[in-house]
Amino acid sequence: MATAPAASFANSLLSLNSHRPNPNASSISKPNTLSIQFDKKTNQQQQQHQRHARFTTFCSLDAEPKDSIEDKPIELRYQAFPTVMDINQIRDILPHRFPFLLVDRVIEYNPGVSAVAIKNVTINDNFFPGHFPERPIMPGVLMVEAMAQVGGLVMLQPEVGGSRENFFFAGIDKVRFRKPVIAGDTLVMRMTLVKLQKRFGIAKMEGKAYVGGEVVCEGEFLMATGS
Repeated sequence: MATAPAASFANSLLSLNSHRPNPNASSISKPNTLSIQFDKKTNQQQQQHQRHARFTTFCSLDAEPKDSIEDKPIELRYQAFPTVMDINQIRDILPHRFPFLLVDRVIEYNPGVSAVAIKNVTINDNFFPGHFPERPIMPGVLMVEAMAQVGGLVMLQPEVGGSRENFFFAGIDKVRFRKPVIAGDTLVMRMTLVKLQKRFGIAKMEGKAYVGGEVVCEGEFLMATGS
């Protein structure tokens, strides 16, 4: 009979112990107030930074000048080619004259090494009435001739030894015509000296012609500087 009260007392103690808070468990599960405050502060700083970045971007876009490239009239958007040699300086070097002077302006020049020049192709060029009346296209042989004249600007220099009296177009090789050149185009030609044999008076050059940044003609050229 004494066992029952003892068992009941033991059960009461176990029940009390089960409801008593565990200090170790409290220290583990209890949230860290300092960590939460730090995380909140960090998140607030990030949000402020993002808002500031968005505001800065908006201000920079809003501050762009009204006459940006897209807003400019088309006639004011594009700059002209630079002038390193004008037509009068070209005439002082090349012996060609109308209607066979096919270089209008030099835009880059490295004497004895390379030159870049332009030919403005217009409907008033004397070859268009016959090539062709219904579809004016610049003859390929004249593109080659224009490029050879740019090569002459490179070669007719004291550094190379060429002169107007003994300079000739000697040959072409690997010439390809990629696209037709029509009235209204600007032919941009680059000629580069590849090899010079002064003993034999022979120079090898590489040439490319462009319209709108696309190659329309290219080839290898031989120039003779002897008699």
